[in-house]
Amino acid sequence: MGYAQLVIGPAGSGKSTYCSSLYEHCVATRRTIHIVNLDPAAENFDYPVAMDIRELISLDDVMEELGLGPNGGLVYCMEHLEDNLDDWFNDELDNYLDDDYLVFDCPGQIELYSHVPVLRNFVEHLKRKNFNVCAVYLLDSQFMTDVTKFISGCMACLSAMVQLELPHVNILSKMDLVTNKKDVEEFLDPEPTFLLSELNQRMAPQFAKLNKSLIELVNNYSMVSFIPLDLRKERSIQYVLAQIDNCIQYGEDADVKVKDFDQDDDDE
Repeated sequence: MGYAQLVIGPAGSGKSTYCSSLYEHCVATRRTIHIVNLDPAAENFDYPVAMDIRELISLDDVMEELGLGPNGGLVYCMEHLEDNLDDWFNDELDNYLDDDYLVFDCPGQIELYSHVPVLRNFVEHLKRKNFNVCAVYLLDSQFMTDVTKFISGCMACLSAMVQLELPHVNILSKMDLVTNKKDVEEFLDPEPTFLLSELNQRMAPQFAKLNKSLIELVNNYSMVSFIPLDLRKERSIQYVLAQIDNCIQYGEDADVKVKDFDQDDDDE
């Protein structure tokens, strides 16, 4: 059985930076992971690329040859990937063993996670190949400045959750850039009553029923829980990775390691 992270989120949310930091952390801890680039518009990487969609198709070529814009060209590239899952992608996947750990660095266009079925079909293909997959949704912590933006971020994340039908780990990225962490901390695991109260204060009275429905929807899907990620701190990366590993049951078949305690420890 293989293991996979599908790293998704809006453009600029820090997906590639997360993949790079995760790779460095795993190298330091002597753990092997393979980063896969699924962004046909990517240019530079801070990590070794195990698989690269640009070997199959690139956004620049599509835009030049078909006259498409960036968004239309990206959707075309991802649909081309979908058409080649049984050929190019399977050939690339055959280079990895059953217990390998793959991290897919995905594009940032939100429609790929919300209503275009490409990534959902990609996930189903991975499952047929006996991979346990977890979606890692990154949201810029600097986006969380008030309750309206928080609800907007939750709705986008919820849309991806419903579309992909995967275990989700939701991450607030770029915590190292937040100047006042108290403004963000109140949105990490907020009470529904707090959200509704804040939302009603910022919206006109005629939106009260809509506000209540939105909060109930977010609460019912357990979408009001985010893990803060500070890439400056190794323990922060380690904690996030542990949550993801738990979702995909990574390491459950490993042998239990028993620690030998020194005599001095017993005396203390």
